[in-house]
Amino acid sequence: MSTGVIIALIVIVAAVLVAAAVLASRGRGSRHGGSLKRRFGPEYDRAVARHDGDTKAAERELAERVERHGSLRTRPLDPAERERFEARWAAVQERFVDSPREAVGEADRLIAELAGVRGFPDGGQYEEQLAALSVHHAHHVEGYRRVHRVTHARVDGAQDSGAGTEEMRASLVEARALFEDLVSPSRHDGGRHRAGADGDAAAPVRTRQHHQPWSFGKHRPKES
Repeated sequence: MSTGVIIALIVIVAAVLVAAAVLASRGRGSRHGGSLKRRFGPEYDRAVARHDGDTKAAERELAERVERHGSLRTRPLDPAERERFEARWAAVQERFVDSPREAVGEADRLIAELAGVRGFPDGGQYEEQLAALSVHHAHHVEGYRRVHRVTHARVDGAQDSGAGTEEMRASLVEARALFEDLVSPSRHDGGRHRAGADGDAAAPVRTRQHHQPWSFGKHRPKES
């Protein structure tokens, strides 16, 4: 066999190997992206939008969140703690009738405190706490993000661009789903955090959202 034929065969084999490696890499990337999309659900779409449609950048961000917080194990609340948190949330809903902004601010602080007690990063590290919650409660974390945004828009003096009462009500309703996940005696404990990402926790949200935050009072909330 001539030297030229041998070189040609080597080149062909090398090209085939490179092509196979590229296809295998794409296949792994596709499976990885699909896994992240299943796990994060709506949070995946938000990450893609935040990166202007760049799915690779969004997936890198989400993969980093999983690497940092995927092994986190929460501790369950004892019955007395659960009762106290539930009573405080009921008070938030009642307060919404007359003081919507103050109630939303209290909901923001209450979820931060509850998440910290359960074992997530402390509420003083909001971004890190939110990232950890998004890994384990991806379908419900947006409500916390919304009440936090409303609360801090006012604190920062941006009252002219603040939310109206209906937006505040919607944010509180949405945040309640995360609150109920965190206060629940058994759901998502012991390594079962991913149930929500598979859709098991999505149905209760639709039921919860029929409950209006001001249903404890007789009057519609006032604008503030």
